[in-house]
Amino acid sequence: MGAVAGGDHDRKGCFELFGTGRQNRGTAGGTGVRAVSVAVRFTTGDRVTVRDLEAEEGLRGHMRAPVYCRGMTGEIERLCGTFGNPETLAYGGDGQPAQPLYRVRFQQSQLWPDYTGPTRDSIEIEVYQHWLKAAQP
Repeated sequence: MGAVAGGDHDRKGCFELFGTGRQNRGTAGGTGVRAVSVAVRFTTGDRVTVRDLEAEEGLRGHMRAPVYCRGMTGEIERLCGTFGNPETLAYGGDGQPAQPLYRVRFQQSQLWPDYTGPTRDSIEIEVYQHWLKAAQP
């Protein structure tokens, strides 16, 4: 896994993710907001588990990870890019720090226990990095 210094988000990281993220607010024009990005932690092929931040952190509101994939393990298919955090943008924030967005592939039968289609069927879901953790071996 392509881990970076700083590892998992702790309480401080959680605050940074869901705080205002406003920095260097100036008065001489422009937004005065410095663009900040979180370092990319995963690469194609890494196995990840979707966190349930609602249960883990008690977070409520605009959530960008579908309920049906929380707690499930999939594989990083690709990094889609880095984008403003939609969970803060939804409430008028600046979306900082920007979050890496990944396309994660799951087996259909893992997400839907009653699924009777071919075992090779999969679904790809785009999930922001702060919703992901490295899967247990």
